[in-house]
This record gives sequence, structure tokens and C-alpha cells, in this order.
Amino acid sequence: MNTNTQTIQGILSIAALLCLVVGFFNLFSPEINDLLYNKLFYLLIGVSFFFQAPTLTNKNFLYPMYVAAALCIIGAFLPKDSQFAMIKTIGLFAGVILSIFSRPKLTRQ
Repeated sequence: MNTNTQTIQGILSIAALLCLVVGFFNLFSPEINDLLYNKLFYLLIGVSFFFQAPTLTNKNFLYPMYVAAALCIIGAFLPKDSQFAMIKTIGLFAGVILSIFSRPKLTRQ
């Protein structure tokens, strides 16, 4: 993974974490908290998954990671009361699981 991709992914991850914390602790008005916690968080995570996909060690996970990213991003724009609103959470869990299972194996000496 090149340095630019790592930097971008780091910034996206920190921004997403800030959105999660701010929204969880209700630091702003309900509208702002909802925007940060239910929309911007998933948007940032989805974009982060798009940047991460080409760097996965298991290339079989490339397109599933793109799908997970798309689910997060599309789900972020759906209304909370939509019957499809849970796709953003499915995308989040899928992306995290793909990230974990595509990590390089540690070699023991």
C-alpha cells in the first residue's frame, strides 16, 4: 500500500471515528447528530473501503469489498425509516470482516 493511500485511509478513519463519537454522545443538535452518526459516518467508512479494496492481499475479496463500500454509501443516503436502511450496517460488517480475513499472514520464526 502506498503512503498516499495509507494517509487518505487514516484521515477517513479518524473522521469516521469522530462522527461516531460525536453522534453517540449527542454533542450537537439532534439533526446534526443524526447527520454525523447515521449518514456521514457510513459515507466515510464506505469511501475508506473503496480505498482499501485494491490493497487487500486476497484478491478474491476485491469485488466483495467494493460491494460493501457501495452498501455503506448507498445506505447512508437512504431515510432511516426505509426498509432498506439496514444495508449500510450490512456493508459495514461485511467490510470489516473482509478486512480482517484479508490481512497478511504473520510468519513465525
